[in-house]
Amino acid sequence: MSKLSTKSFWEVVARLILRNKIIILIVIVLATIFLSTQWKNMRFTFTEANLLPDHHDVNITYNQFLEIFGEEGNLIVLGVKDSSLFSVEKLNAWNRLSESFKHYDEVETVLSIKDLQKLVKNTEEQKFELQAFIKDSLSSIAEIDTLQKELFQQYPFYDNFLFNKETRTIRTAIYLKKDIVNTPVRKDFIIDILQTNVEKFEAEYDLDVRISGMPYIRTLNSQNIVDEIGLFIGAALFVTSFIFFLFFRSIRATLIALVVVSFGVMWTFGIIGLLGYEITVLTALIPPLIIVIGIPNCIFLINKYQQEVKDHGNKIKSLQRVITKVGNATLMTNATTAVGFSTFILTESALLKEFGVVASLSILAIFLLSILIIPIIYTFLPFPKERHLEHLNRRWTSGFVNWMARMVKERRITIYITAVSLLTLSLIGIFQIKISGSLIEDMPQNTEFFKDIRFFESEFNGIMPLEIMVDTKRKRGVMRLSTLKRMNELEERINEIPQLSRPISVVSLVKYSKQAYYNGNPQYYQLPTSQENSFILSYAKNSTTEADLLQSFVDSTGRYARITTFMKDIGTDKMERIEEDLQTEINKLFPAENYNVIMTGKALVFQKGTNYLVKNLAISLSLAIFLIALFMAYLFRSFRMIVISLIPNLLPLLITAGLMGYLGVPLKPSTILVFSIAFGISVDDTIHFLAKYRQELQANNWKIKKSVYGALRETGVSMFYTSIVLFFGFSVFTLSSFGGTVALGALVSATLLFAMLSNLLLLPSLLLSLERSIANKETLKQPTINIIPEEDDIDENTNSKI
Repeated sequence: MSKLSTKSFWEVVARLILRNKIIILIVIVLATIFLSTQWKNMRFTFTEANLLPDHHDVNITYNQFLEIFGEEGNLIVLGVKDSSLFSVEKLNAWNRLSESFKHYDEVETVLSIKDLQKLVKNTEEQKFELQAFIKDSLSSIAEIDTLQKELFQQYPFYDNFLFNKETRTIRTAIYLKKDIVNTPVRKDFIIDILQTNVEKFEAEYDLDVRISGMPYIRTLNSQNIVDEIGLFIGAALFVTSFIFFLFFRSIRATLIALVVVSFGVMWTFGIIGLLGYEITVLTALIPPLIIVIGIPNCIFLINKYQQEVKDHGNKIKSLQRVITKVGNATLMTNATTAVGFSTFILTESALLKEFGVVASLSILAIFLLSILIIPIIYTFLPFPKERHLEHLNRRWTSGFVNWMARMVKERRITIYITAVSLLTLSLIGIFQIKISGSLIEDMPQNTEFFKDIRFFESEFNGIMPLEIMVDTKRKRGVMRLSTLKRMNELEERINEIPQLSRPISVVSLVKYSKQAYYNGNPQYYQLPTSQENSFILSYAKNSTTEADLLQSFVDSTGRYARITTFMKDIGTDKMERIEEDLQTEINKLFPAENYNVIMTGKALVFQKGTNYLVKNLAISLSLAIFLIALFMAYLFRSFRMIVISLIPNLLPLLITAGLMGYLGVPLKPSTILVFSIAFGISVDDTIHFLAKYRQELQANNWKIKKSVYGALRETGVSMFYTSIVLFFGFSVFTLSSFGGTVALGALVSATLLFAMLSNLLLLPSLLLSLERSIANKETLKQPTINIIPEEDDIDENTNSKI
């Protein structure tokens, strides 16, 4: 597109907007109404984030496990650690509470102390039978003492499952029906039934009941996400509008900006609903993000309007110039920001794809709303008063611009030394960055449910399921003694790892069967010998009770077995070492020709997903840099200008990465977003500066120094305003209770502050230092797109017709 056609295009756009203002406003209102009808299609996520693509090997393995054994994340646990529980009244009440959950349709089964049963030998019928530890209810302390002795000393099969014999912590296991685990029904049960009943029990019996398990954690975590959307939107509106008002000292201008971003938020929610996406921890960030990005658009447009009014006093001419002069630059800057977000679309993670689609569409929407609403509203408003224009002559802004000019003119070597020093320190810090794949690390740590997670980690070594599935490659291969011995050796290795809980599998049941065969003697809780196996197996074949117990551990064909353990919340590096150790043990114990053994589970899937995202970080960020470099090449047709424009924007990213290393902020799904977001936004300042710089070159007969200082004085204040708004706007995310959201807000804010200083100090310094290299370049004189049209007057006759 030539310079003339670009200018002509925006003049046509300006005439269309200003001549058809009523129609445009009606269209905007109708579009907003339509999009608001799509809000009903928004869904709040009921699963934890799966960061891997569906066809990834880890997901395929996990889905294979689910097909054989069903949903593994359907367990909710209630726990009490209180010696007063072991009284007749309170223990019976605890059992009644557990029993009450069995009557709800959402519950598949409940296991409590009352449900525990002894496996006993029936010699006459040569089979095993189950006998309850508690037949009806407890009536005396003596019965409770007997119960404790049996559970904690005689029957190790149940240890670390429903109780901790060392600390006397008791818990109840509630298994939800697998078909409702990932539906809204789960939330209704947990919030309206489970929590209500537990709170009543706590109040009546003065006991502190802990609740955990993946369904419970997911539900409360999702509820926190929902609750914080309103907080973020309110905080972003207040902070950005307050700063906007401080800059402009105009209630009218502030209200106009609020109208624009409010429409933008409504459109964002409509886009999410229209596309049928879920509200996740990432998409929940987009509405306040649109406020933060939309306010700078308003600053550029309203500031330009007031400057034009001050220069010549013609309102219509000023509004037309706002569109023709700032419209293209605003489009370019919003487009580069959208590019930064859109790179996530090319990842194969559904979570990031949805975030990228909604964010990039919303950014383009807020540009459209800004360029349409602001000029149209001002056509209906009276001429700005003198006090509305006072901010254009503030002494402190002039002082700030003069300081920058002096630094660039007199301290250029200092600027370069500082930049190189920061770069060196940052590179050292980057090598200290760690990767975190914890499923619960970013959850709100001041909430009760997070404290409960830590409680169960302490008492039962974690709540994050890690599953090992053994494929014996033959029917009934699991019950072969050779297989059981191999599984037992693997379980012994798991027991040696402090971050993992005692494993549960068919091995424990077989050991329990041998103990039962020897009349409950705990010394015989071990695998049978080959001779004992035939006798015990004959008892087991006659027992329906044992077959029922086997269902959770062995599939119906007897080919597949599972070993379930639970993992503490540990770092990715520790998790990887544990995985390597277990895999080494598996390879040693299970010959590949006879067995196929896989490790899976929510903890492992999330950890692999984090590693996958980190690997894709370089790809998505490189793509963003490449696309924006192409964009710069298209604008300026100069390789040197591409390099010059990228340096001030890459340095802040490296500084932020270095800070992450020094401060111990790990790379994780939330912090991975920082770099693409910050780069897409920070490059906007570069475009504004270089566009004005090229215009100054033309006006000053290609005198580099004069043009650089002219561009610095012209754009410095606006860049400062927008950077401050962005800094404080992203800072609202530090109000979050989610650690990842706090890190995202703080890191993006810091990066954008570094980017502002880099663009105002390093960029003009580079232009001056490379004066001879870039001066008089025809490609710079005649760019493909003229971002800021020349200062020629627009025909007054044209204005009068608008």
